[in-house]
Amino acid sequence: MKQRIITAAIAAAVFLPIVIYGNLPFVIFIYILASVGLFEALRMKQMSLASVPGVLSLLLLWFLLIPSEMNSELVLTKMEFVLLIFLLLLSYTVLSKNKFTFDDVGFLLISTLYVGLGFYYFIEIRELALAYVFFALFVIWTTDSGAYFIGKSMGKTKLWPDISPNKTVEGSLGGVVCAVVVAFIFQFTVGFEHSLLITILIAILLSIFGQIGDLVESALKRHYKIKDSGSILPGHGGILDRFDSLLFVLPLLHFIHIFLF
Repeated sequence: MKQRIITAAIAAAVFLPIVIYGNLPFVIFIYILASVGLFEALRMKQMSLASVPGVLSLLLLWFLLIPSEMNSELVLTKMEFVLLIFLLLLSYTVLSKNKFTFDDVGFLLISTLYVGLGFYYFIEIRELALAYVFFALFVIWTTDSGAYFIGKSMGKTKLWPDISPNKTVEGSLGGVVCAVVVAFIFQFTVGFEHSLLITILIAILLSIFGQIGDLVESALKRHYKIKDSGSILPGHGGILDRFDSLLFVLPLLHFIHIFLF
């Protein structure tokens, strides 16, 4: 626990000022985080980033992360670039004499989209409003903490034992309640333009999807029989271990903003 707290404090001291400042340093920081996340995903399947498929997936990742304000300057659309990389990866199955397989192509594309789009919407939400970023972060942090402490003290019913044996239904619901508390605090301090009821509903959705994101990462690690996605954050694991909820929550927050505003 001590190591987790120290790592969290150091990470926050680096992470939060960059998020607050935004602009190019923030975009560069997201590129670094996403690249490490992709490296961790590939390593789960014992694939190297320093390979032809690895480099192609990294190029696709960097292309997906390009902020929307620069879309008009791109020669290819993002969908066209995905198709180009897809065709190149399929071609490589032939060149490698099927040592790199069709299944590997699917894994690379899904991993790159999973990491790339999640972090892309981090950039987009930050550009939209810093308050939304902190709202998402606090919902996730309080959901995680609430689920842990309430689950530990009151948890009896297993939530999804085959995926994450320590999580409980009581803890999950406790995490959602904590997210609602965050909604109250943000509504009366930051003052979102929509009603308190809408803010609460958004917090509940983000809390639920954040927990789903966490379970998805747990399922992925269990499938590949590893404990953590990486070891870059002592006591916390890897980048994917720490950002698994955000990779689900931020795209959802983007869609909510589109439909509500």
